[in-house]
Amino acid sequence: MATLRQLEYLVTVVDEGSFTRAAELLHVTQPALSHQIRALERSAGGPLLERLPKNLRLTPTGRAMLPHARAALADAERARCAARQVAGLEAGELQIATLYSISLGILPPALKAWRRKYPDVGIRLYEHRHTAELTEAMTTGQADVAIGPAPPTWAQAPQVLGIEEFVVVVALDDPLAGRSDISLNDLADRAWVHYTPGHGLADLLDQACAQAGFQPRVAVRTEQTAAAPALAAAGLGPALVPANILPAGFDGHVLRVAPPICRPLTAYTRGTPDPLTTAFLEVLAATWPDIPGTQPA
Repeated sequence: MATLRQLEYLVTVVDEGSFTRAAELLHVTQPALSHQIRALERSAGGPLLERLPKNLRLTPTGRAMLPHARAALADAERARCAARQVAGLEAGELQIATLYSISLGILPPALKAWRRKYPDVGIRLYEHRHTAELTEAMTTGQADVAIGPAPPTWAQAPQVLGIEEFVVVVALDDPLAGRSDISLNDLADRAWVHYTPGHGLADLLDQACAQAGFQPRVAVRTEQTAAAPALAAAGLGPALVPANILPAGFDGHVLRVAPPICRPLTAYTRGTPDPLTTAFLEVLAATWPDIPGTQPA
């Protein structure tokens, strides 16, 4: 029975047109190469190569075997690559489910570091508006790992990554722009830049204001997390946003909230993380201290 090594030797001899060059390329001695080709010929029931004075020529049996030899080697290579991809050793794709705000503020530094370390492994992001949507998507098998607030119940304890802090943004000419921090009840009479119903940050703002003793009035609602600080900076009203989404040189005034409004962020999977997912979580943990507006776990 032909072995993959023998098929590789045959293909290499044919491609190089020489036993000598093939032996050099395969890092074997020429007698060893000739021995394996003869064994393959015995298995095939006849000669595969006609040895001419200056070159080699395939026999009809050899011509019949060659495409199957190439196909077998290609199948073996695909199997090897597939196994290595699952092991997280080379090219593949990692699927991440998360929230819109996290893909905007938390993930970019980690994905940049990931790209430098694993340039051939792609990333597929699935973004959701609400923690409940994220948890449901992970339950149905959407992604390899979820990055977000811990779900209310989960089979395995989520890995706590760190804490993100929320800040209030106002325009530079706002009466509160001279201050560095603020209590939410100082804004009880203001109309807010709010989020659309069903957006996770809409719930967070409503709950924070309720704890401060009021219900926020709405100046404008937005679906886009990134739009909220821009609308606030334009003077439409205060906005409560994750500190980590604000770009350098942001054209607005940022107020720390007292007492702080914070949210733990976690990573969770449906089972034991595979090596590729584990490698990504290690990269994410390493970049966490460099993300503004966050604290380590």
